[in-house]
Amino acid sequence: MTPAAVGAAVADDVVGSADAVGPAALPPLVEPGPELPPARAARFARHLALPGVGVEGQRRIAAARVLVIGAGGLGAPAIQYLAAAGIGRITVVDDDRVERTNLQRQVLHTESDVGRPKAESVREAVAARDAVVQVVARVERLGPDNVLALFAAHDLVLDGSDNFATRYLCNDAAELTGTPVVWAGILRFAGQMSVFWPGRGPMLRDLFPELPDDESLDCATGGVFGALCGVVGSAMAVEALKLVCGIGEPLVGRLARYDALTARWDELRFAADPDRPRATGLEAVADACRAAAALPEDRLHDISAGEVAVRLRAGAGGLVVVDVRTSTERAAASIPGSVHVPLDRILADGWPALAAGLGEAAADGRDIVVTCQSGIRSARAIDALRATAPEDTPLRNLAGGMAAWGVQTAGPGEEPWPAQSAAP
Repeated sequence: MTPAAVGAAVADDVVGSADAVGPAALPPLVEPGPELPPARAARFARHLALPGVGVEGQRRIAAARVLVIGAGGLGAPAIQYLAAAGIGRITVVDDDRVERTNLQRQVLHTESDVGRPKAESVREAVAARDAVVQVVARVERLGPDNVLALFAAHDLVLDGSDNFATRYLCNDAAELTGTPVVWAGILRFAGQMSVFWPGRGPMLRDLFPELPDDESLDCATGGVFGALCGVVGSAMAVEALKLVCGIGEPLVGRLARYDALTARWDELRFAADPDRPRATGLEAVADACRAAAALPEDRLHDISAGEVAVRLRAGAGGLVVVDVRTSTERAAASIPGSVHVPLDRILADGWPALAAGLGEAAADGRDIVVTCQSGIRSARAIDALRATAPEDTPLRNLAGGMAAWGVQTAGPGEEPWPAQSAAP
């Protein structure tokens, strides 16, 4: 999900501003590493022939330490090209697992990786291409407890995260550590990207000052054109390599926007806000990160996909499943017997909307298991329902949503059980 609407709103204020133009060139981010062995020099011969890169630039690339947040739609193509370029060490932070729906765009993962941690899948994929490139797989979520140490240990960060809380966490950590960030976001047929380098140009909070509180539209709900990820993810790798080598004009102070339907790039120039307070800690974004991560104390009423599957196999097992996704999402796959009550109806009408959808099941004491695609919208639905539902109504959130359901109920090459498709 991207704050494109906010970007459009500020465009008229900053385009053409005399002090908004990013520097035409910046010094190399990384010092050259050791001389290249003959085999490595031969591998990167096309780089060695490039003006501005050459042998010294390739040695810089080989010495670079790059942190990539997310191994999904943007991270996968970016990592693929960073590894192909010979980046010395790539650390991948991602707590998610490969789902079958990822394979339409997340090009480093394969059918055999479904159910595996994405970070580990990426590590093996890179090793198969170039065993010299070191990939550190961290199967964990980026958060206030680990972000500063990770940023400080790397030369450069690529932020391919899929939620606002993590993006703003990266902004604040970058300001605290001085680490440059290549940032991008995609949704449907559009993508945008920029480079945030503390002390050398404006940051994310200069472009989008406030962390939005609405995460309701993401790639799961809005969709994403698969090949678009390759365009934007590869462009992120290009920016990273330019920074490492100190060549070209990086996207500092510029927001590049790509429309896949018209095949057009445009550019928004923006400047630092002199009145914006700089980050002095992570407290401002910590609560949003905790909410996005669904910390253990928030999961007291969660129910696993495995338990739901077992109880359904046993003949409903005292539960009813409520699906709050859109009709389009349900058309692709749904849990048999689930009741469809869209989130917008629940947010508007509360418990009466759900009671109308469930009928007698609303009052027969069964666990009401609410699901969406990933567990975020269902948690919002439960929060809204608790305000108006009868006391002690057994509301449970399907942990991980339909994504977890697909992993739980399917093996490699199999369709999820017992999900059913409404398509012919």
